[in-house]
Amino acid sequence: MSEEKKKQESFEIRRIYIKDASFEAPNTPNIFHIDWKPDIQFNLNTNIKKIEKNIFEVILKIRLIVKIENDLVFLCDIDQAGIFFIKNLSEKRLKHCLYSYCPNILFPYARACISSFISYGSFPQINLAPINFDALYYNHLKLEKKVSK
Repeated sequence: MSEEKKKQESFEIRRIYIKDASFEAPNTPNIFHIDWKPDIQFNLNTNIKKIEKNIFEVILKIRLIVKIENDLVFLCDIDQAGIFFIKNLSEKRLKHCLYSYCPNILFPYARACISSFISYGSFPQINLAPINFDALYYNHLKLEKKVSK
C-alpha cells in the first residue's frame, strides 16, 4: 500500500440512534387550559467517547424545558447518538469533526424526535431553528484560550 493511500482521510457514518429519550408533562390535563405563552429553555451539549481506534460515539444531548409562568408544561430530554469512523485527520481537524460536523449530522434526528414528542403530548408545535455548530465550536475554542491565559 502506498504512503498516499495510508494517509487518505476517511469519514463514515456507521450508525445513528437514540441513546436516551424522555418526555414529561406533569401538569396535564390542567395545563391545556392556560393561554399558550410559553417560556422555552433550550440546553445543548456534546459528549464524545472513543470506542476504539478511529471509531467514536458522538452524543448530542438536548434538553427542552417549557413553562408557562411558573408551571412546567413539559420537559423533553434527547440523547441523539451516532457512531462515526474517522481516520487520518489531524488532531485539530478531528476535534472540529467530532464537535461540529458530527453534531450537525445528528441534530435533524434529535429535532424530529423532539417534534414527535411534543405532538404526541398534544402541545403546539415548537420548531427548533438550525444550529451553527461551527460557530459554537469556534466560540468554545475562544473561551478555552481566554481561560488558559
